[in-house]
Amino acid sequence: MPEAPHDRDWEAQDWKDILLLIKYGKCTPFLGSGACVPTLPVGSQIAREWAQQFEYPLEDTEDLPRVAQFVAVRQTPIRPKLEIMQRFAEIKPPDFQDPDEPHAVLAALPLPLYITTNYDDFMVQALKACNKQPMQELCRWNSVLQDQPSIFDKKSRFELSIGRPVVFHLHGHLGVLDSLVVTEDDYLDFLVNISKDQDLIPARICRAFRETSLLFLGYKLADWDFRVLFRSLVGYLDKSVSQVHVSVQLVPVGNKASPEERAKVRDYLNSYFDKYQIKVYWGTCREFVATLRKKWEAFNHGG
Repeated sequence: MPEAPHDRDWEAQDWKDILLLIKYGKCTPFLGSGACVPTLPVGSQIAREWAQQFEYPLEDTEDLPRVAQFVAVRQTPIRPKLEIMQRFAEIKPPDFQDPDEPHAVLAALPLPLYITTNYDDFMVQALKACNKQPMQELCRWNSVLQDQPSIFDKKSRFELSIGRPVVFHLHGHLGVLDSLVVTEDDYLDFLVNISKDQDLIPARICRAFRETSLLFLGYKLADWDFRVLFRSLVGYLDKSVSQVHVSVQLVPVGNKASPEERAKVRDYLNSYFDKYQIKVYWGTCREFVATLRKKWEAFNHGG
């Protein structure tokens, strides 16, 4: 069977590098909304629904943070978060018995830490399905959250392990409504606050930024969560002792673009990411984890 076009940029050594990093616990997955497709609606879908429901007057009806900002101004600041909570509460988790379900594939790997900008607890549930005992934590990015106890408190002796991994929610989770980063103001406040006070991100998480390879799954370059995430990580990436990070990306061009136009976009973005030692896999999250699962199984069996 011929290689898929997006896989031709990846050589055998690229896969060997990431498999070795996983084996020695030196890889940290970063999960975005694409990891939940098709179980959860993508942000653009929610934005379109809200734009119609709340009579959003502008043209960018697929930009969720901007539409959410409009809802927060015209209704109440908490309304977008309540809408998110209600919408997600109606949705069943993905099938973790599906061998290529992204959370299930990642949960089976021997890793002590998973970071996500998603609000759901699918990663926690997938780890439990693998008979692990995950701990769920969140970034205390605003004043409302900062008095809550944390497993990363300085007095705590909690240690991450493969059997007891941590799922760290950078942009909040549904269990704590005030933790959700949804509107434009939320994203800007998040970025400003963690820039001013680096203690808002626990030292153990910062260490993972610097000392492990980061595997970005389910993001698109144009998404707010990726742009804010990337800007908040640039300082750590510059100081990283790791040799490689990985970002799984779809080519951000229209369906009518020619192969030559797509190639030019990929060349440009590859050059952009190269500055931060990020290797791009051009394909979907599910395509990447399906290949990763097969190669990991072969690697463990000496293949």
